[in-house]
Amino acid sequence: MNAEVVASQDDITAEIAALRYPGAADYRRVRDEAQPRLDYPPYRSSALRHPKHRLLFVCPEALERGGPCFGSRDVDPLDADLTAGHPGEPLGERIIVTGRVLDDSGRPVAGQLIEIWQANASGRYRHQLDQHPAPLDPNFVGAGRCLTGPDGSYRFLTIKPGPYPWRNHHNAWRPAHIHFSVFGTAFTQRLVTQMYFPGDPLFDLDPIFQSILDPAARQRLIARYDHDLTQPEYATGYRWDIVVCGARRTWTEDDD
Repeated sequence: MNAEVVASQDDITAEIAALRYPGAADYRRVRDEAQPRLDYPPYRSSALRHPKHRLLFVCPEALERGGPCFGSRDVDPLDADLTAGHPGEPLGERIIVTGRVLDDSGRPVAGQLIEIWQANASGRYRHQLDQHPAPLDPNFVGAGRCLTGPDGSYRFLTIKPGPYPWRNHHNAWRPAHIHFSVFGTAFTQRLVTQMYFPGDPLFDLDPIFQSILDPAARQRLIARYDHDLTQPEYATGYRWDIVVCGARRTWTEDDD
C-alpha cells in the first residue's frame, strides 16, 4: 500500500467532525443516530461491508435449518474465566466484567448465550490474521462464554486488553475493547457489539466508535468502573449492561 495515498489521522478526524456537527443533516436522516452507521466513510472498510439492497422479511425457521452448529458441548461455568485452563498466569491487569442483559422494557433476559473475544494485554489477538508484532501470551486465548442468569446477569473474569494498530489509515489505533455476541431466541437475532473502557484517549480518533453519531448512545458502549466489584490484589471491576430490542421480524438482504 502506498503510504502517500493513505489517509492521515487528521484526514479521518476531519471526516468524523464533518459528520458529527450541523451540515450533515441529510446524512443523519437516513438512520437513527443511536445506531452505528453501516456506511461510514471514515471507517474505510464499511464501504464494502454495508448492505446495498433492500431488506426482505424471511421465515426464521427456514434460515435456522441451514444455520451453523456451535458445538455439542454444554456451556461450562469455567468458560467464563478467560484466565484459567493454562499452565501459567496470563500477563496483564485482571478484570471482572459483569452486567445484565435487559430487553427494551427493562426486563431481564435469562438463559442467553453471551460470547466474548478480545486481544491480550499487549493488544494482539490469537488469530492467524493478526500479524501485529506485539507478543502472544501462551496463557491467554482471549475467548469465553456464559449463559445469563434468571436476573439476566453475566460475569467474566479476564485480562484488560491493550489497544492495537489497524489499517484504516496511517498510524491508526483502536481503543481497548471487548467484543460481545448475544444470541436471542434465534440465531438471526444475534447482536454483536463492543464494550469500551472509561477514559480512553483514543475515543475521539476511532471511526468505529464515532460511527454512532449520538453522543449519549456512544457513552452507553463504555463500561463504568465499579469499585464494589474490585477484589484487592486480584482484579478490578467493570459493570456494563446490554439492552436488546425484542425482534419481531427476521430480515435478510435482497439479492435481486
